Amino acid sequence: MHFYQVIIGSEILNRRREDRHFDFLSAELLRRGEKLHASFIIEDDENLIREVFQLVKNDPDGIMFSFGGIGSTPDDLTRKIAADVFTGKPLKLHEEAKSRIVSQFGDDAFPHRIHMAELPENASLLDNPVNNVPGFSLQGRWFFVPGFPKMAHPMVKHALDTLLPETRPLYRRTLTALTSENDLIEIMQKVPKNMELSSLPAFCADKRIAVISLAGRDRTEVDRWIERFKEYMHKRHIDYKDGDRHDDPDLCDSRD
Repeated sequence: MHFYQVIIGSEILNRRREDRHFDFLSAELLRRGEKLHASFIIEDDENLIREVFQLVKNDPDGIMFSFGGIGSTPDDLTRKIAADVFTGKPLKLHEEAKSRIVSQFGDDAFPHRIHMAELPENASLLDNPVNNVPGFSLQGRWFFVPGFPKMAHPMVKHALDTLLPETRPLYRRTLTALTSENDLIEIMQKVPKNMELSSLPAFCADKRIAVISLAGRDRTEVDRWIERFKEYMHKRHIDYKDGDRHDDPDLCDSRD
C-alpha cells in the first residue's frame, strides 16, 4: 500500500497554526510496519486540491488520509472536490450524517451546519469522538477527516486498525561509516529491492561520514546485509561504528 497524506489548510502555510498531523500519521504507520509514500500540505485552493486528489486516485495502490476542509464554511472545499474526483457525482445528503448533526446541535444545525451531511455518494461515516460530526471514507481507501487533531486522530487510528489489523514493525539496523557515501555505492547497489536502504551523508569536523540504515520485515536478511556492509568496508580498510553516530563528538575526535 502507498499511503498518502494531504493536509489542507492555508493557516498552516501562513504559520497561523502549527501542523500536528505529519508526525502523528507517520508515527502510527511506522508502528504498524508501514510508512508514508508522500505527504502534502496545501492551500485551500480548489484546483490544487483537485490535482492532488487526482494524483492519489491514479495510484492503484494508493491509500489517502485527507485532513481538513470538510466543514460548512466557504473555504471548506474538500467534500465537493472529493465527490467530483472519486465518484464523478454531486454531493448527496447522507441521512445518518444528518441525524448525527441534528442530534448534536438541534435547531442550531440549520441553516449551515447541516451542509456537513452532504457527502459523496456511498460515503461511509467515521465516528467523531468530540462533537459527533462524522468524517467519511470512500471505497475503504480514501479517508477524509477534520483538521482538528482531537477529532481527526481517533478517526485515523480506527481506520488504520481496520486496514492493518496486524502490527508488523520493520526491523532496522544502522551503522556509521567513516568515509564518504560515494565509497559505498557499489555495495549499496546490491541491496535487494524488498529492503529499505537509506544513506545519509554527514560531517565530522571537516571529514565526510555516511550513516547507512537497512530495514525490512525479515530480521535475518537485514542482519545478513549489515554484515555484508561490514565485510565490504573491512576489505577496503574503512572504519565504521554501529548505530547512528553522526553527532557523536568522540567519533570525530577518533578521526583526527
